[in-house]
Amino acid sequence: MDNDSSIYVEHLSKIYGSTAAIQDVDFSVATGEILGFLGPNGAGKTTTMRILSGYIPATTGTAKIAGYDVHEQSMEVRRRIGYLPENPPLYPDMTVEGFLTFVARIKGVSAGDRASKVNFAIERCQLKEKRKVAIRKLSKGYKQRVGIAQAIVHDPPVIILDEPTVGLDPKQIIEVRNLIKSLAGQHTIILSTHILPEVSMTCDRVAIINRGKVVATDTPDNLMSQLSESAGYELEVEGDATGAQPLLETLPGVSRIAIDRSENRDRAIVRITCQPNAEPGREIANLIVSQGLGLYEMRRTRPTLEDVFLNLITEESVVPSQEIESDNQ
Repeated sequence: MDNDSSIYVEHLSKIYGSTAAIQDVDFSVATGEILGFLGPNGAGKTTTMRILSGYIPATTGTAKIAGYDVHEQSMEVRRRIGYLPENPPLYPDMTVEGFLTFVARIKGVSAGDRASKVNFAIERCQLKEKRKVAIRKLSKGYKQRVGIAQAIVHDPPVIILDEPTVGLDPKQIIEVRNLIKSLAGQHTIILSTHILPEVSMTCDRVAIINRGKVVATDTPDNLMSQLSESAGYELEVEGDATGAQPLLETLPGVSRIAIDRSENRDRAIVRITCQPNAEPGREIANLIVSQGLGLYEMRRTRPTLEDVFLNLITEESVVPSQEIESDNQ
């Protein structure tokens, strides 16, 4: 792998007529890192991936991969990337081994190294038992593995994966996710997805894109810490919880209380939001019991990546635009 396999994107825009698919996109991926490029359908993910892979040009801005400009030095960039589009580019009548050998040849792998590179990709993607099988006979999960294998068969320093687990069943998703994680460190990876667990379970950092603009870039933990004010407790109690509400509001660290009727008509759900770093759980439980209420359940609630994602993509400050690719990704 090249010593430098970083990705730098600065002020990248793609305009179709009067419509901006992406606008002033900025992010970077360090060597050996996995970046999750997260956004709802139509946010501009696929447009960005296609620009980085050299498939389409940007209207304005720059993108560099391993030190090479994607537009000005396109062939150098293509030698250093492996690209898996959302629909893997497979030849169904070829065997797995035959197809990967073909891909290795067109990607410039020398005749002397070709067999070893193909074997490496087959073993890495756990395709050993399928190497002589025609691709058309493979399941969706195995076809996705072949798609990843074609992206890494020439051992590129950078791997670009566009929605790599779309359409897979839960078992296949876990298998592909583990495969991607195993490639980290040896390869720099950018993973485009609209599936939140993909990011939280696979990626070191996340860039969230919405309506063509990057609205946040950070680690999943740091992004979630930005919503620390939404942390608190959820209780299920028996009795009239509204009577205890004024007392709960006086407890140190409590900032907000909401009470809803439980499915069980004799009980209520009490949601308590706490101030950052406050832990008044013991005081809350003691007060509930002292008021003669039955405490059936009490659990800590913390913000999730989904909370962060929904908060960011619903902010009104984001300028509307849309992606007009045929697959609407």
